[in-house]
Amino acid sequence: MEKVHYSFASRTPQAKQPPLAAGHIVEQQQMATYLDKTLNSGPRNVVLFLQDKMSVEDFTLYGGAFGNKQDSVFPNLESALRSSSYSMVLPAVSWQASDTVIGHLRERLETSPLYMDPDTLSQLTLNASSPALLVFRLPYYIGSDLMSAKEVLSGNDEVVGQVVSVMKSQSVPYTAIYTALRPSRGAPSLSMEAALSGGRSLLQARGSYRDREREQERQRKMKEKAGVYAPVDFKEGESSCILLWAKGLSVSILRSGRWELHDLTPSTFGEGVSPKLHGSSCGKSKARLALNYENVLGYSNFKLIFALSQRHYSVSARRWFTLDTVELEYNGTKATFNGSRNIYAPAEYSYRCECVSSFRWPQLVPHSSKDPASQWRVTFDNFQIQGFNVSGSKFSYASDCAGFFSPGIWMGLMTSVLMVLVLTYGLHMIMQLRTMDRFDDPKGPAISVPQTE
Repeated sequence: MEKVHYSFASRTPQAKQPPLAAGHIVEQQQMATYLDKTLNSGPRNVVLFLQDKMSVEDFTLYGGAFGNKQDSVFPNLESALRSSSYSMVLPAVSWQASDTVIGHLRERLETSPLYMDPDTLSQLTLNASSPALLVFRLPYYIGSDLMSAKEVLSGNDEVVGQVVSVMKSQSVPYTAIYTALRPSRGAPSLSMEAALSGGRSLLQARGSYRDREREQERQRKMKEKAGVYAPVDFKEGESSCILLWAKGLSVSILRSGRWELHDLTPSTFGEGVSPKLHGSSCGKSKARLALNYENVLGYSNFKLIFALSQRHYSVSARRWFTLDTVELEYNGTKATFNGSRNIYAPAEYSYRCECVSSFRWPQLVPHSSKDPASQWRVTFDNFQIQGFNVSGSKFSYASDCAGFFSPGIWMGLMTSVLMVLVLTYGLHMIMQLRTMDRFDDPKGPAISVPQTE
């Protein structure tokens, strides 16, 4: 199957490429050639818009291709294409080629990708002499209501417009690429034998196509499931003693009133990635995991260190481990965050939390007001760590940071209590009602009620 890949470059004068033949699908080698030519002659600040799904039919259906240009959901994308000094459109790109775009750009630019949003981009300072790979993930949804896909694509186009506006305000030359990971629609392809056969064979071919589609989808899901990267595993001898996993690891530093972000995830996890762990150690009561990096936010040597300890607590009559500190070491300077008050679990368990950060309900706090940590921010998404009693290379049962009484539960309890109080007050008022002890007879004389009663 094929996948649509749209790309445009801004402020990049190049020799025009010959037009592609109709029906031509760009493969991995040809895609790498296009990217190399673009990076060799154009800016090395790359903005990559990576959409979950996309096909050429999306632009035909929602791009005003039938004369209703005012209904197009891609005005910002079209404006960027018109205003760029050079643009190139590849209508069909193979899955293998598009899947390697980030890896190829990372290798050629010699920098890690930064996953961002427009708000974060406005706080980032770019330099024309220093390459950067900025990735913006765009969703895609199509269900029973086609308007849902139209609204999502319109929202994605607004993101493109915001990013282009921010890049123009910084006056930094850049190259922009718009592509997707999967096709949003598939077209049946019948074999030549089926086309030359009769109607019965055609029906059989279409049935086999559906079977192939189901098989491909099943294999894709298995591949995605198997593609979840393994945790960082520090071993002493042949046995694992510290495990660390996170969906995202990022650090930010405050410079000139702006937060500069760096994503450590691609250098820590993934297929073929083996982070340097020198400086790590294990023990019965203390453990230390040191992740060593290079060229992080301008620092040639950068370390992210997790210091853990465990001891017996007589009140609970069991052993607990705590994440005592998270340290950042860079060019001889150390920034220390304390985490022992909020990050802990039974010694036999691992600790897991959806988000561990030093801001926005922080679990990590600077060691002191004068500590360099006050100039840093750290964020760990879907974070899990275990430094003691590791069995094999798998985490033990996870102790989650979310308490039983979450904000949603508290809201439900308070609402229920309020409703019970209103019901109780209503029942009390109803019980206080008194019925009349005398009634007027329409056939008899009227009842006279003295005013003094």
